[in-house]
Amino acid sequence: MTQRYSPTEETRPPQIIYALYLAGLVTANITLLIGVIVAYVYRKEAAPWLQAHYRYLIRTFWIGCLYFIATFTLSLMLVGTLLWPLLAVWLGVRCIIGWIAVRKGEPPARPGSWLW
Repeated sequence: MTQRYSPTEETRPPQIIYALYLAGLVTANITLLIGVIVAYVYRKEAAPWLQAHYRYLIRTFWIGCLYFIATFTLSLMLVGTLLWPLLAVWLGVRCIIGWIAVRKGEPPARPGSWLW
């Protein structure tokens, strides 16, 4: 059974980071870089359940970078052009799932996952 926490002011930074990540879909990933920097800054002093969110956000950034490199490389061979929408969906779903968990006052369901 997962323990629930009441949302407070300390849940605002992860929510903003999730929003920055989602905005990265339309800002050429500039806000993703800002979001990961903020996640690194806030992760040490956060409550344990929020540290799981920061870990999830940081992993989302680095896994997304790996997927981006793979997709870009495959795009040079024209195979990867079909993967760009999947990469956007992956980021969107991952952020929405995390954002909902923060709003509920819960840690992310699977912070170590490479998918969702």
